[in-house]
Amino acid sequence: MPRILAFDIGEKRIGVAISDPLNITAQGLETIEKKSTESVLGKIKSLTEQYDGVKIIIGMPYNINGTKGPAAKSAEEFAALLRKKAAIEVVTVDERLTSRQGERVLLEADLSRKKRKKSIDKIAAQLNLQTYMDSHA
Repeated sequence: MPRILAFDIGEKRIGVAISDPLNITAQGLETIEKKSTESVLGKIKSLTEQYDGVKIIIGMPYNINGTKGPAAKSAEEFAALLRKKAAIEVVTVDERLTSRQGERVLLEADLSRKKRKKSIDKIAAQLNLQTYMDSHA
């Protein structure tokens, strides 16, 4: 069964999560530093080839009231770029509050602020992917 990759687009980093081979559970994979668009696209292409991904999930950070702020517009532009450059399906999902959920998980794990900062994007991607898979089971 093809795997699903999920990306949480932050200002400086992109969190990456991947489904298990049966698309039942999501695992945090890594965090990509946003150095340049070309380097990010190259890394995503490499991941889709490595894991035989056929679908990409991009979290859309809508405002609480459902409107699109700057972060949602940035994620939307990134999703459009991936649709143009990648040969696989790209889907956006509402990710309101996933970063806060991830922060809560990391606080409960008693991680230092520095470690939380490194992990939050990956955890948010994992939460987005798990929510997507649960709603499409």
